Amino acid sequence: MATISREQIAPLHERIKVTVSPSDYNPSYESALKKYAKSANIPGFRKGMVPTGVVKKMYGAAVFTEEVLRNIENELMQYLQKGNISYLGQPLPEDNNDPAQILYTDPKDYTFSFEIGLKPEFAIPDMAKAKTTLNLVEATDKMVKEEVERFQQRLGKMTEPETVTNEEDILNVSFQKSDAAGVAEEGAEKKENSLLLKYFSSATQKQLIGKKKDEQIVLQIGKAFEDKERDWLAKDLGLDKDNKEDMKQHFVMQITKIGFVEKRTLNEEFFKEAIPAKEIKTEEEFKSEIKSQIEGYWKHQAQHLLEHEIFHILSEETKMSFPEDFLKRWLLKSSEKEQTQESIDKEFPAFLNQLRWTLVSNEIGTQQSLNVSREEIMDSLRSQLMGYFGSMNMGGNMDWLDSYVERMMSDKQQVESAYQRVFSSKVLAWAASQAKPKEKKVTPEEFQKLQEKHQH
Repeated sequence: MATISREQIAPLHERIKVTVSPSDYNPSYESALKKYAKSANIPGFRKGMVPTGVVKKMYGAAVFTEEVLRNIENELMQYLQKGNISYLGQPLPEDNNDPAQILYTDPKDYTFSFEIGLKPEFAIPDMAKAKTTLNLVEATDKMVKEEVERFQQRLGKMTEPETVTNEEDILNVSFQKSDAAGVAEEGAEKKENSLLLKYFSSATQKQLIGKKKDEQIVLQIGKAFEDKERDWLAKDLGLDKDNKEDMKQHFVMQITKIGFVEKRTLNEEFFKEAIPAKEIKTEEEFKSEIKSQIEGYWKHQAQHLLEHEIFHILSEETKMSFPEDFLKRWLLKSSEKEQTQESIDKEFPAFLNQLRWTLVSNEIGTQQSLNVSREEIMDSLRSQLMGYFGSMNMGGNMDWLDSYVERMMSDKQQVESAYQRVFSSKVLAWAASQAKPKEKKVTPEEFQKLQEKHQH
């Protein structure tokens, strides 16, 4: 019968020695030899009729070593399981374990030692006492007015005026590299775009007012547009926004089409088209619903931000100790990619934060009986796909989506990733339900700055 001893190396860091004797591993060794004899293809012998002595002579050493090591590993795992020993990572074989000492010609007691890192004990922070904040954005009259106008614009009627007259005019244009006189570079391709007149600088807007379809102007990207529009347009035209010479490049811009959206009148027909789920009859009711939707959106965002805050409290402020020396050596030896001690030391703080979150979230999941169903995993994968393809017009038939999700369910990595997303979401939602955050009114700009701190 195997003997096992256990000793402490450091806090939460232990050594386990496993000793097996011939009576432990011989039965499995003899059984393995018989299996080899039945399946071995050896010239001069019929399959399944190879004498055990011949098999032992040819494969005995390798089979013997394999069975001794398998026996040691089985004894170790049974010991950990029966003792209900919670450990981190996997047992780490010590360097002095030498398989070369195992000789099938000399059956005897063999001892191998392993290091383990024990899971720390810890207490989940009391979220009701934690300092948390629910940052709420109140919908102002200006925000409501802008959203109403967006609805009016989006559902408005597109017209094609003859000349450019309004900063809300939509200009379909083509750009072609040229010199300052407007002579296009030889072989320069035309690039199409669609821009609102108000995207242009004031001086360029004045140039464009009164222009008609097919007329053109010569401009420099660096001078012709407001900052934000200039940056993305430069990229679209293959220019570097930070390169002064690129910003001086001249283009012939030709107007290929002029469009203007006539805003819808605020009447019952418009209200029904804008928000069909509600029965809205007056402008006051419509604005009230818009305000409710805006505040609902920001409240949803505020809840997400609160959960991010709670994540940091749970993953960074939960007090627990770790067997750091063991974990660093375990990472160095078990990593799939080649690592150095320097890279391990650099990544170790982030690893500990992730490990702390894993332990805390698993503990909350156990205490609160939080489970993730197959349907929830599929819903998560479905949402992920819709996030990828959401901007595309895929038509009404979505049967392909369920078929694609079913295929993803056979990918272990995809399923594990979706499981962790759903499980973490449940843990954070539970923790948020326990919190008693202080409500704070903030502007959209202030809220966006708070969000930027949590974009990681």
